[in-house]
Amino acid sequence: MKKGFMYKIKRFLPYYQPYWAVFGIDMFCALIVTGVELLFPMQVRQILNEGLDTTVGVNIDVILRIAVVMVFLRIVDVLCNYYIATIGHVMGAKMETDMRNKLFAYLQKLSFSYYDNTKVGQLMSRITNDLFEITEFAHHCPEEFFIAGLKIIGSFIILSTISLPVTLIIFAFLPFLLVFSFYYNRKMSGAFKRQREQIGDINAQVEDCLSGIRVVKSFSNENLEEKKFFSTNSKFLEIKKLSYHYMGMFHSGTKLFDGIMYISVVVIGSIFIVNGVLNAADLVAYLLYVGTLLGSISRIVQFTEQFQRGMTGFSRYLEIIDTPIDIQDSPNAVELSEVSGEINFQKVSFKYAEELKEVLSEIDLLVQPGNNIAIVGPSGGGKSTLCSLIPRFYEVTDGNILIDGINIKDIRQSSLRANIGVVQQDVYLFNGTILENIEYGKPGATKEEIVDAAVKAGADEFIQGLINGYDTYVGERGVKLSGGQKQRISIARVFLKNPAILILDEATSSLDNESEKIVQHSLENLAKGRTTFTIAHRLSTIRNAETILVLTEKGIEEQGNHVQLMNLGGIYTKLYSLFSDSV
Repeated sequence: MKKGFMYKIKRFLPYYQPYWAVFGIDMFCALIVTGVELLFPMQVRQILNEGLDTTVGVNIDVILRIAVVMVFLRIVDVLCNYYIATIGHVMGAKMETDMRNKLFAYLQKLSFSYYDNTKVGQLMSRITNDLFEITEFAHHCPEEFFIAGLKIIGSFIILSTISLPVTLIIFAFLPFLLVFSFYYNRKMSGAFKRQREQIGDINAQVEDCLSGIRVVKSFSNENLEEKKFFSTNSKFLEIKKLSYHYMGMFHSGTKLFDGIMYISVVVIGSIFIVNGVLNAADLVAYLLYVGTLLGSISRIVQFTEQFQRGMTGFSRYLEIIDTPIDIQDSPNAVELSEVSGEINFQKVSFKYAEELKEVLSEIDLLVQPGNNIAIVGPSGGGKSTLCSLIPRFYEVTDGNILIDGINIKDIRQSSLRANIGVVQQDVYLFNGTILENIEYGKPGATKEEIVDAAVKAGADEFIQGLINGYDTYVGERGVKLSGGQKQRISIARVFLKNPAILILDEATSSLDNESEKIVQHSLENLAKGRTTFTIAHRLSTIRNAETILVLTEKGIEEQGNHVQLMNLGGIYTKLYSLFSDSV
């Protein structure tokens, strides 16, 4: 359902709450600034009428008195403008920061399902570019519309006291200007939204290409990537051209109205002077007020564009904030303590989306504490999915999973995942030092604890051999380390975490034989005393598992230890002959 303008305004207003005092003073200063500007033409008119009286001559006392008042008002105006330009802007920047913090925190709560269907580049665009305009939008738009509204109303009242007919003629142009402005504002709003979406596509393509730059270069596909980028960038240019067309029409049209109003004042004012309805001082005051009026309208035009940009960014912000969090803690969720590691699957079924077929169907499985369960089977059988359900990376569609007799839906996610360690095939190391990457398993751990974890993971020896040891920077995604080194650091990270339940998702399948043997030894040390699920590609690595599950699209088709399954001569035997080092 498309949300309307007022809905978005109501959603935006609460962000002012922490800064209501600053905002109140800012609006008060805006009121003062407006009042000073409205008084200025009247003071000029007073000087012309009283200070330069044609019958008396120049009245110095009147001119000096008015000049002193004008200087005082100008000082007040300067102070108020300083507050608006500095403190007011800082308030807008703080609101932008608050929203960006909230958006990032919200993204942490969304499940894997959301990220499966969303481009990282699009998210980066929303958390950075889309909120750039919020500072100006939050600060200037309320203030400028407030000032402009006061000036228009104030000008109308003051000008009406001079000559109501002239005033009505001038203000008769405003409805046409407003209709014109609203029409092109809607056009600009649509163009700005498409522009933001295209920026997200550009970010996504850049992120995708640069993350896979080694693949690009290995296939000599630099030209292909350039063509793809040029195409996306050209679409962005076309959208920008359209938005500039609307902006050009918008600004040109308002300039036309400005000119017509000025000419009308001069012509009509001159006629009224000839007929004795106005005097020269009144006409000067009229011209000054029309200047103020047209300046106000110009500011509205300028900040309407700013408003549209801000609202477009805020709308895209709301699209994420309003995304339902599909995996949440229950109201009475408990903390896991003294975990033994019994895991019970009770008729568990799962599918990634309502319209897709089930990946897992009515899985029943009881795993005793400390058992080592190996899961094998053809690709697409649901091995990784089964393990991802335990830490609630995805939510089961039907059935229940219990840990130590407690439904995982009744356990706090933070507590549940704190007791589960995951070692994946695709190791992700953050851009920092080796020390920082291992410490990620237990933030705040001592250097001694980190080194101990590295020793257990078989990583300490190669780390000590590096020039900077534990302070060596690993590069983006650990690019400066070999596959085996990265995997041992990830294992050290889990050793430091010390979970009761362990998931090894094809942790050695991408390694060479030598690295695999080292890492396999580390994994065996890690698995001791823990309930362990091992997803294996090379079946020779799980021969000693207490229980081996053969998982296919039909579910758990075979179950037993290596010898039992080999004697069956079924699916496991065929897989073993295909994928193991030897039969």
